[in-house]
Amino acid sequence: MTEQTLHEQLKDYYARESGEIESPLGDYRVDVVRGDLLIEIQTRSFSSIRDKLRDLAVNHRVRLVHPIAYQKWIVRLDKTGKQVRRRKSPKKGRVEDIFYELVYMPKLLSNSNFELEVVLVDLEEYWIDDGKGSWRRRRWSIHDKKMLELRERHLFTSPEDFRRLLPESLPTKFTSRILAKETKLRIRASQKMLYCLHKMDVISRNGKKGRSYLYKIS
Repeated sequence: MTEQTLHEQLKDYYARESGEIESPLGDYRVDVVRGDLLIEIQTRSFSSIRDKLRDLAVNHRVRLVHPIAYQKWIVRLDKTGKQVRRRKSPKKGRVEDIFYELVYMPKLLSNSNFELEVVLVDLEEYWIDDGKGSWRRRRWSIHDKKMLELRERHLFTSPEDFRRLLPESLPTKFTSRILAKETKLRIRASQKMLYCLHKMDVISRNGKKGRSYLYKIS
């Protein structure tokens, strides 16, 4: 699987403000260096980049940029790479989708050198009929991703910035199910959100309601 085009597009976007691309720094190569700011673009799982980010953030200001598909079109290619179909996905991405990846390193936001930028983009996702992909895609592989439009940028420089994602309608104490109802998130997404916010000390656990933890804003 590759997302090379999307990665390159974002790298060029963030380098346009006097940034240097693919700069060596110690044992690593940094996607974009803009003055004293190191910018890493990660289009995939955070599990593969968390050690690099922790190392760089010891002595440098680091920003991780992660794209989330707000709108997505799936383009199917046959084995020769010829387009056979294009359709719009009914799903729309949200900023809160970041918690699916943030579970791998929720405490890194407590480092004053680290910041996270979530970008909502419209994109095309190219599937190729090579028989090697996930069974969920009926063995079609994700061949590439291409950004069509960058819609929004959301910067989080500290754990406190994530408070704005909590709706004002939340009661003093709430469960993952209550959060899901108020935010219109799926239960699994609200659970990941609460896990991360708890690890960041943005919220705290305050007993239980049945089998579910009760939380309150710290």
